[in-house]
Formats: sequence, structure tokens, C-alpha cells
Amino acid sequence: MQQLYPPADGPADLEAAYAYPPLAGDASWLRANMVTSLDGATQGHDGRSRTVSSPPDRVVLSLLRRLCDVIIAGAGTVRAERYGPVDRPIAVVSRSLQFDPEAPLFAEATHRTIVITLESAPADRRARLAAVADVILAGGDELDVAAARQALADRGLTRQLCEGGAHLLAHIVAAEALDELCYTLTPRMVGGHSARLLETPLPLESDWTLGHLIEDESTLFTRWVARRG
Repeated sequence: MQQLYPPADGPADLEAAYAYPPLAGDASWLRANMVTSLDGATQGHDGRSRTVSSPPDRVVLSLLRRLCDVIIAGAGTVRAERYGPVDRPIAVVSRSLQFDPEAPLFAEATHRTIVITLESAPADRRARLAAVADVILAGGDELDVAAARQALADRGLTRQLCEGGAHLLAHIVAAEALDELCYTLTPRMVGGHSARLLETPLPLESDWTLGHLIEDESTLFTRWVARRG
């Protein structure tokens, strides 16, 4: 593995390259991890990101999960990617709460699953899920990203990793709440139709600075840090 930017001698130290910055008190750092094929697809024909992934990408995915305190994902991503229990808490963002409380994500979780939803979400579904998950209310009719992020930090989950999907990520970026984007470009083309990294009907402006560029077996790993102010 060769680190291309910033210049370095020898292979990149991935743990150092992706280390979270030091955090004091309840300060948090929210990063996202996304992957696309060479032709820009975030998913393959089966609706899963694994189809456009690569072996080096899966190594970095595993590392990013190991470094974080909590994995955040939208309900659609959780269903499409068939999330199951992992060795980190998972926070699922959902408006409708159309989950089976007996699904492995809840029933077999090694850490109690967190559900982030709205005050307008169906009360009966909230009650059912509260028996198997920690339910966080973050916003009335629209997601309050800052409130959700703070609620996780209040639980000691300050190193936060969002794995999409595109609608949730767009909401986070629009709220200027994303600190870092870890973006992987794999040497594959898949054609067909696919979502972009961000899916939103509204334009938004967001500027970023390149943190690093690493190549491994023609897979390119970039880390982008948000420009503030």
C-alpha cells in the first residue's frame, strides 16, 4: 500500500491515517464512510454497496468500524445491506420505524441497538421498539442532526461513523454536521442506475480539504475534512 498524499516513505499506517482527532469532554467527531465504483455507483444490481466494493475497501471498512464508538445508518441502508449485530453499537435513523423487534439487529445485538427517530413517529411502533432498543427523539417532523449527534455523545459515543445512506448523508451535510468524509473509489464499473453519495432535491454548498490519498490494488482511499467558516 502506497500513500500518495501527503508524501511518505513506505506503506501507509492505516490506523494512524484514520485515527480520530483527540476529543475532550462530550465533544464528538462525525465521519462518513462511502464507496463508489469507477463509474460512480454507490450500489450494484443487488442494491448493496458490497457489489461495488473491493477487498482493500473491506479492510478499511473493518478498521473504521473498529476505531469508532457507534455506527450510524439510515433504515433503508440497514435493510438493503442486511445489517446484523457487530461489536459496536448501531444507531439506526428512521422516520417510520418499520422494524421487526425480533430481527437479529435487535434480538441478537451485542450492544443495545439505538433508534433515532422523530416525535411524529408512530407512538405504537416507538413503544414496541423501546422494549428492545434505546429510542432517541431528535426533532419533531424533521431530523435534528445536532440533537441526534449530541444524544449519542451524551452516551459516551463521541467517535461517530455514518455509513449512509445517501438521503441521511445529504441531511447531515446540509446541517453542516459532517466533519470528515472517507471516500473509496474502486476499480470497477457496474453500469445500471444508482444513487449518488448525496441524494437531495435541493442544492447545497459544502467545501472540503483533502486529508490523504492512499492507493492499494488500484483502489483509491481518500479522506476529506470539512472546511468551517
